[in-house]
Amino acid sequence: MSIKFAIIGCGRIGSRHAIQIAAQAKLIAVCDIDLQKAQNLAQQYGAKAYDNIHTLLTNEPTIEVVSICTPNGLHAPQTIAALQSKKHVLCEKPLSISVATAAQMLQTAAANHQKLFVVKQNRYNPPIIFLKKLIDDGALGKINSFQINCFWNRPTAYYQDWKGTKELDGGTLYTQFSHFIDLMYWLLGDVATVQTTVANFLHPTIAFEDTGMVIFNMQNGAIGTLNYTVNSFDTNMEGSITVFGEKGTVKVGGQYLNELEYCNVQNVEVPTLPKGNPSNSYGFYQGSMSNHDKVYENIIAALQNNEHEVASGEDGLRTVVIIEKIYAASQH
Repeated sequence: MSIKFAIIGCGRIGSRHAIQIAAQAKLIAVCDIDLQKAQNLAQQYGAKAYDNIHTLLTNEPTIEVVSICTPNGLHAPQTIAALQSKKHVLCEKPLSISVATAAQMLQTAAANHQKLFVVKQNRYNPPIIFLKKLIDDGALGKINSFQINCFWNRPTAYYQDWKGTKELDGGTLYTQFSHFIDLMYWLLGDVATVQTTVANFLHPTIAFEDTGMVIFNMQNGAIGTLNYTVNSFDTNMEGSITVFGEKGTVKVGGQYLNELEYCNVQNVEVPTLPKGNPSNSYGFYQGSMSNHDKVYENIIAALQNNEHEVASGEDGLRTVVIIEKIYAASQH
């Protein structure tokens, strides 16, 4: 029997979720404060439209999972409301824009015996899967250092409505590059200390940085850097992670962590990897790899099998902890 979903937030990302829910499960209801948006999406999938999340949760008792696709700053209160209504939740990245509210989300899930998942679609990029297996198998030996580059373009026109605000956006690391922080944690473990420099060069209307540099000391002894900007001229340039181990070096690059650019590992043949999905297209800018099909495959599997590994609320919290640590270091 198909799992029954609701979507909160009917913008571009909500529409992307709807496609995958319709393909793999059942979309029962959608909600947006702009009722026309909700009605348009609902009509496509035979769902009911609401403009209030609490009304939806009250009126739709058969819903099993709520997908949160709203601005970052709304993730925590909306997730908590859904969990308190005894619904599992799939929350878009970032889980939240503060450690305190992210922790409340996890506590609410536990108290109500519900599952909390977070969208981390870059974990399903074929070269990232390959790199993860190399690390987990010990093929690279001890990891000594790493370098993460995030060189994207976000024009002034991108920063409309909630984007660029502290209250609903939170910062460039939350909205653009939280996937890279997640992958660093997933591949290399937790962070011990950070040093940070940030600046805003080209986006005077936003409340935070458009460029930053971070030095990490990891708990496993590795050191690394994150260089990020949304000022790459005209178009996205690169999204990459390079790992230097005692037995090999690997770079996953391309614009969206979608290409195995370099692989020299002792006793390992360079594989021919399957082609990944294309990037998300949002008209005048490009987003990350479009792996929401795999996100839904895996959360449906995790709902049916507690042992199935998938990005959890705890993973989402760890990303927020690291980002908050980076931003705290930038104030010194």
